[in-house]
Amino acid sequence: MLSAEKNARLTQSGPGTPGGELLRRYWQALWPACDFTSGNPKKRLTVMGEDLVVYRGDVGKFGCVAEHCIHRGCSLYYGFLEAGAIRCAYHGWKFERDGTCVEQPFEGENSTYKDRVRQRAYPVQELGGMLFIYMGPLPAPLLPRWDTLVRNDGKRWIEIRPTLACNWLQAQENTADTTHTYFLHGRMMQSKGIASPAADYYHRPISSYEFELSEWGIEKRIYYGDNGPPEEVRPPLVFPNILRINEGRNEMQHWRVPIDDTHTRVLVVWFTPNGTGVDQPQPAIVPMEYMPDDIGPDGEYALTTFNSQDRMAWETQGPLVDRTQEHLGASDEGIIMLRKLLDEQIAIVEAGGEPMALLRDPAKNQIISFSSHSLNHLTPAG
Repeated sequence: MLSAEKNARLTQSGPGTPGGELLRRYWQALWPACDFTSGNPKKRLTVMGEDLVVYRGDVGKFGCVAEHCIHRGCSLYYGFLEAGAIRCAYHGWKFERDGTCVEQPFEGENSTYKDRVRQRAYPVQELGGMLFIYMGPLPAPLLPRWDTLVRNDGKRWIEIRPTLACNWLQAQENTADTTHTYFLHGRMMQSKGIASPAADYYHRPISSYEFELSEWGIEKRIYYGDNGPPEEVRPPLVFPNILRINEGRNEMQHWRVPIDDTHTRVLVVWFTPNGTGVDQPQPAIVPMEYMPDDIGPDGEYALTTFNSQDRMAWETQGPLVDRTQEHLGASDEGIIMLRKLLDEQIAIVEAGGEPMALLRDPAKNQIISFSSHSLNHLTPAG
């Protein structure tokens, strides 16, 4: 179990909180780029407790500013887009993408006031059809070129999952929990009479499991005790809030991004290799789709898909689980490792250092892929 103070330290994501300052050192998935069109070029999004306006400017570049204008607090969502800038609809203050105030109508021709104020703004980059935001101190690290985002030898699409009504760490801890698949997925599917090769695979005796820290997070290995494949090397938990899954031919990368401390946005990039290793033409716009909500009108979970099963387990713990009341066992080794890692990396940031799994060297960021050897080490390729 954790103390209430330690639980808050690891789970809070707002500005100025220990956990929030750590998460701000990483590029976070923001939203699919294709959802910004000429007819709807702006979107309100809350990320780690901060209300933002994200927009696609007239010149095609994306900007992101704090929603409320520093002048009188009016929402910039209703503002006017002018080239790459946004102008407040209330009094016309105009801000560039970096937050610089370039015009203040009615303040006088020789006024220097605009040079002394600044709208909070954050860098935005597009990669693989997904927008990413960096909310930490500058200079920003490199945006990781994950293989799911940059490979061209297959098909890519983006999925937006139903918003989780719980803290981000409840979802991420699940990635460090290798044994939950037996009951939550395998047995649950069988109990509902749903034929599923994946459920049959996971509903097998588990003899042992291993966890190991790596350059990028926590690597996992699980051993089964039947006549099937005896060993499974699962893709690692990528620190701090990414899940990677290889499901048959499909490869998936999940970002669990805090909206606030009790709601989490889950954005998924899917990639299906074509099997030839040869690049194929890619669409100009990476498509997106919404996963249907799997909670019925009675408020109960369907439990007929892995996502519904996971969501039930995470959300029924409560919006922010009270870890002072839990009783961890030997099978929770990975969860204990993740919490310790989070605490250590928070302390590094508090001391003025740089946490793990950040990229500064472009030579190491050509394409980051998961090796199929050993414990699935994440290795820079190319």
